[in-house]
Amino acid sequence: MNIVVCIKQIPDAATITFQPGANHVDLAGATWITNPMDEYALEEGLRLKEKLGGKVTVITMGGKEAEGVIKNAIALGVDEGFLLSDPLFEGSDAYVTAHVLSQAIKKVGDFHLVLFGKSSSDSDTAWTGPAIAEFLGVPQVTFVKKIEEISESKARVQRMMDEGYDRIETTLPAVLTVVKEINEPRLPSLKGKMKAKSYKVPIWTAADLGLGPESVGKVGAKCELTKLWVPEARLGGTFFQGEPAETAVQLVQALKDQKIL
Repeated sequence: MNIVVCIKQIPDAATITFQPGANHVDLAGATWITNPMDEYALEEGLRLKEKLGGKVTVITMGGKEAEGVIKNAIALGVDEGFLLSDPLFEGSDAYVTAHVLSQAIKKVGDFHLVLFGKSSSDSDTAWTGPAIAEFLGVPQVTFVKKIEEISESKARVQRMMDEGYDRIETTLPAVLTVVKEINEPRLPSLKGKMKAKSYKVPIWTAADLGLGPESVGKVGAKCELTKLWVPEARLGGTFFQGEPAETAVQLVQALKDQKIL
């Protein structure tokens, strides 16, 4: 079974700063990590490979520094990884990113499954995976918590819902986005780290993917960032002490004082 896992490099939230009025996040001193949710997608791809055979390929889009997440994936047991990097990609929104990734997946070739974490911790749109399914013209199932059965032609999965789960059967190839309940990610082995250290990451540009400047970056983007701000901190709550009947009276009076009642 041939599996493609799309991963994303994101800044560690503890290492970024926000400049009020600048409308952007300062990433100058950021530490870059693999999007945590993508680690579950990687783990699931590796488990399927160990069970069914085949190979696992990872793809990410970003600058030269994004090679780090590819090498981390190689250390975990992934067979190959590709970095999509081009100055033309700068300013891409989720739509353009999905378009670029879908072209890369087509370039990789025959695949049975494309896996994603349910969302990224930075933008948290949760729609890059579904958008890629549309670009590829294949079925999609989001928020997958368990793969019950799978072959090269179909899969039956559990899709997490607010209460319980849906059991869904889909034909393959397909796109799945997974939640953290699906598994527990592994740590890299020493052998894997040695392989990753010497792995030369192939880089694909817009031209390599058959994409012109009119379809990528800010030019091809469908969304525009108009405002970015830090939410105001919530004020401390009010605590009422006493027996239930007493605190109920206090609460009602407080609501009346605030003209809520």
